[in-house]
Amino acid sequence: MEREKIVAIVNDFLVNEFEVDGDEISNDANLKNTLGLDSLDYIDMVVVIESNFGVKLGEADFKKMVTFADFYSTIENKIAEKNA
Repeated sequence: MEREKIVAIVNDFLVNEFEVDGDEISNDANLKNTLGLDSLDYIDMVVVIESNFGVKLGEADFKKMVTFADFYSTIENKIAEKNA
């Protein structure tokens, strides 16, 4: 899956399901500060990512993510690993 499609899908569900302001989403924006999610929201996000991309993100994955670019790259890498 191309990165542009990953970005579009992620941004769409963040805006529509997690009520994130789309104007605040950028590659360099801090993921945790922008999302402001609690632990239950992260569980919901894992479910949404799995249903959209067929990959699972764990706690260790989220700990490594600082920016939205990191978030997109992690999903992209998980998809590539799954398809390898």
